[in-house]
Amino acid sequence: MKLNQLLERLQYEVVQGTDEIEITTLANDSRKIETGSVFVCIRGAVVDGHELVTDVAEKGASAVIVEKDVKAPKEMTVIRVNDTRYALALMSAAYFGYPAEKLKIIGITGTKGKTTTTYMIKSILENVGHKVGLIGTIEAVIGEKKIPAANTTPESFTIHQYFAEMVEAGCDSVVMEVSSQGLMLHRTAGIPFEIGIFTNLGKDHIGPNEHKDFDDYKRCKGLLFKQCRIGIANVDDQYFKDVFEGATCKTETFGFSEKADLRAVDTHLVSRPGYLGVAYHVSGLMEFEVEIDIPGIFSVYNSLTAIAVCRHFGVPSDVIQKALKTAKVKGRIEMVKVSDDFTLMIDYAHNAMSLESLLTTLREYDPTRLVCLFGCGGNRSRDRRYEMGEVSGRLADLTIITSDNPRFEEPKDIIADIKTGIERTDGKYVEICDRKEAIRYAIEHGQPGDVIVLAGKGHEDYQEIKGVKYPMDERVLIQEVLEELR
Repeated sequence: MKLNQLLERLQYEVVQGTDEIEITTLANDSRKIETGSVFVCIRGAVVDGHELVTDVAEKGASAVIVEKDVKAPKEMTVIRVNDTRYALALMSAAYFGYPAEKLKIIGITGTKGKTTTTYMIKSILENVGHKVGLIGTIEAVIGEKKIPAANTTPESFTIHQYFAEMVEAGCDSVVMEVSSQGLMLHRTAGIPFEIGIFTNLGKDHIGPNEHKDFDDYKRCKGLLFKQCRIGIANVDDQYFKDVFEGATCKTETFGFSEKADLRAVDTHLVSRPGYLGVAYHVSGLMEFEVEIDIPGIFSVYNSLTAIAVCRHFGVPSDVIQKALKTAKVKGRIEMVKVSDDFTLMIDYAHNAMSLESLLTTLREYDPTRLVCLFGCGGNRSRDRRYEMGEVSGRLADLTIITSDNPRFEEPKDIIADIKTGIERTDGKYVEICDRKEAIRYAIEHGQPGDVIVLAGKGHEDYQEIKGVKYPMDERVLIQEVLEELR
């Protein structure tokens, strides 16, 4: 492939050499350079690719893409662009033969609800014969292949590589989580989204390596609605209008509000021993009854989003009803049957905001006791531990403090910080450092009508200690405990 073919959708300047050269591979990781590669110099948080030009030249790279002046060997082609991250996205699309243009792509952005909603949409569309790829926080799914995720929205090269594999696997559509970070760093630049979705906005991801302030966070979320054909938004969210300011797409809304194009009415909680759910009537653009096996009002929002998308694919209401009844997401309010007397679930809530949302939701079901088991990750903000301890102390009847991913810290030091937070409340707690023993305690002491939530690990199937990830899946631990108790 000629270099100018990779650059065909970009404005660029040939600083040195020629854009007519043949290229073997495209890379933005200097470790992946081969003879004849073109290397895109990205300014990262740790390394600036512009400082690696000599290194990649020695490894055989024929060309570099830069956004500032560099010293390069005279036999190397140097191409200058305004923004190398944006260039990488458009070059990646060209490199893989523009696979996004062969797929209907649904992008979901928002602070909460992205993961669950992607799985709901995938489940419904597959029930009517679509073959759907998925890219998200937990994994990428391509046919039968599942690839664990490193980022919610991968680097642009990886996204187009996945799209190409999806086309090869016979997929006709893709549902993907689009993070504000991914939008800000142009990872999704140039993707022709069929549908863009806005779930909600909370004050998260503000910090030195993320967004400089809340306005920047809102602005980045809004970028999705300048590159999709149809935008579907939660009209109840207070920031909906801010996010859609300057949107160029056709807009539809969902929510509880009378103004919503697709709205939930007659919502009621469904509760029986070992089971929590929610039911409502869909009104507006479609009319039918819905029951979901995932508790809480946010489940109504997630399912309304999925319904709004699937309406555009012409999915009949009876298929949507059946698919929503069975849609499950690993580690997101995932109920695990252990008793006819009480309810036990696993959830990924791993910060104060998500834990508060989860426990407040479960409180609405009026359990005999609400029991919360959690730990906090090591080498992360200590404030998170105090905050999560305080939230659990305030909202749970009993907190079981245990270990999460201690990383390079001592579990007992992390537990001490959590206790500092809990002790600001009147909440009862026990501390059991070993997570399996903590789960055993929760199950052995479960009382009729209890709701027990194991928080923080969710879909993770490992525990990270001193730089090593050891296998640890809470579903496996629960089964081991049940067998030992028998």
